[in-house]
Amino acid sequence: MFRQAVFPRRPLTTVDTMVTTGDDLLPPGMARGCICLPELPESEVVRHFTALSCMNFGTDNGPYPLGSCTMKYNPKYADRIASLADAVDVHPYQPEGTVQGSLQILHEMEKALCAIGGVDAVTLQPAAGAHGEHTSMLIVRAFHRHHGQDRDEIIIPDSAHGTNPASAAMAGFKVIEIPSSPDGCVDLEALSSALSERTAAMMLTNPNTLGIFERRITQVAEMVHSAGALLYYDGANLNAIMGYSTPGAMDFDIVHFNVHKTFASPHGGGGPGAGPVGVKAFLEPFLPYPRVACQDGVYRLDCDRPLSIGKVSSFQGNFGVLLRGYAYILRKGGDGLKQASERAVLNSNYLKERLKGAYHIPFGDLKKHEFVASAAALKQSKGIKAMDVAKMMMDYGLHPPTVYFPMLVEEALMIEPTEDESKETLDRMADVLLAIAESDAEKASSAPSSTAASRVDETKAARDAVLSSRYRRRKEGNP
Repeated sequence: MFRQAVFPRRPLTTVDTMVTTGDDLLPPGMARGCICLPELPESEVVRHFTALSCMNFGTDNGPYPLGSCTMKYNPKYADRIASLADAVDVHPYQPEGTVQGSLQILHEMEKALCAIGGVDAVTLQPAAGAHGEHTSMLIVRAFHRHHGQDRDEIIIPDSAHGTNPASAAMAGFKVIEIPSSPDGCVDLEALSSALSERTAAMMLTNPNTLGIFERRITQVAEMVHSAGALLYYDGANLNAIMGYSTPGAMDFDIVHFNVHKTFASPHGGGGPGAGPVGVKAFLEPFLPYPRVACQDGVYRLDCDRPLSIGKVSSFQGNFGVLLRGYAYILRKGGDGLKQASERAVLNSNYLKERLKGAYHIPFGDLKKHEFVASAAALKQSKGIKAMDVAKMMMDYGLHPPTVYFPMLVEEALMIEPTEDESKETLDRMADVLLAIAESDAEKASSAPSSTAASRVDETKAARDAVLSSRYRRRKEGNP
C-alpha cells in the first residue's frame, strides 16, 4: 500500500474530453468514454513529478550492490559524448560515405574488445547480455551444422546465470545441468559424465557467480574441446579479471561482453543495451552481418557473408550505448581498466571481511569482484531471512543485493560493491548489515517501514496479480 504523498491531495478540476472511435479502430468496450485531464498550476505538477523522481533509486542516489548484475556508476562524460549532435543526428540508412566517423568508432570498439577479450573478431549487434548469449548459441549451432554434426546439448553448471539455460533453450538446445564441486567450481567428474558426441558447447562464467575463479579452467577447456564441443564465456564477470587475463587465453572459443557491466554504460532494464560477441578466428565467418570493414582508410559495411547466422538486430546494435562504452575504454586506457578490476576485487574482499563474523561466507575465503553471504544462521537463530535483510537495508537508504541466488547457497545474499564505491561507503554498508544482524525478527519481518510502499505479500502477488487498472475494475465487477 502506498503511503501519503509528499504533499496533500486536493480535488481536481477536470476537463472531460469525449473520445469517439469507430468499430474498425478498437474492439467494443475497449475505448474510454472520456479522458479526464486535471487542471493544476505548474508548481504542483512540477512538485508531483519531482517527488516521483526522488522515489527512484539508482547509482546516482547511492550504492547498488546487486550481485551478478554489476550496477556500476555511469560517468557523465560518457553521457555527454553520446548526446553530441555528431552522434545523435545521424541515420543508419545514410550512405556509408557520410557516416565514416560512426563506422570508425564501431570498428575501433570491435578492435578494443578483441584485445580485452583475447578474441579475433567481434560483432556489436546484440542488444543486451542475454541477446549476446543467444547470438553465441546460434553461432554454435551454425558451426556444428556446417560441419555436418547433429549436436543438440549444452552443458551448464548449477552456478550459472539464469539466462544461460534460457538462451540455450531458445536456440533449440537441450540443457544439461551439472553440479558444482565442494569448492564451488566446476566438478570435473560431473563434466566428464555429461560430455558426449551430443555436446555442442559448455557455457561458463569465470569468475563464477560465487565470486570464485575457476582454477581448473584449462582442464575444463581441454575436456570440452576433446569432446568436439565449443567453450562459451559468459562475460558478466569480466570486470574481475580485465587486464590480468582474457577468456581467449583460457581457451574459450566464444565470448560475450556486457558493456553495461564492464564498461559503465547504462544497464538495459528493458531499454537500450549492448551485448557484443567475440569469437576465435575459425568462428568469424558465422558472425552476424553486416560487418564493419576497413580498406585503405575507408569504412564500409560488408554483407557478403555466406556462412553468417544473419542479422540479430537492426543495423549495428545500440550505437549510443556502445559509444558510452567506447568513451569509457578510451578514457581509462589499458592501465585504467586493469585498475578498475583491482578495485572491484579489493572492494569485494574488504566488505566480505567486515561481514564474515555475522554472516557465513561459503566456499573458501578469497573472492573476486563479488561474494555470496548466507543468512541461514540468522534464520535459524533469530528467524531473520535473507529477504528480511534485504528489506531492512531499504530502511537505511541502501539498495539490497541479489537474494536467493545462486540457489546452491541457502538464504543467499549476493553482494557486488563494484569498483566505484569508496571505503566510506563500504563501511556504511557493512555497518548497516551488521546492525541488521543484531535486529529482532519482529522488526525485520515488518521492514521496510520508511519507504513509499510497504512490504508486498509476494505469495499473494504472484497468485493474484493485478495486471492493470482495467483488470482490477473487472475483477471488482465494475465496467
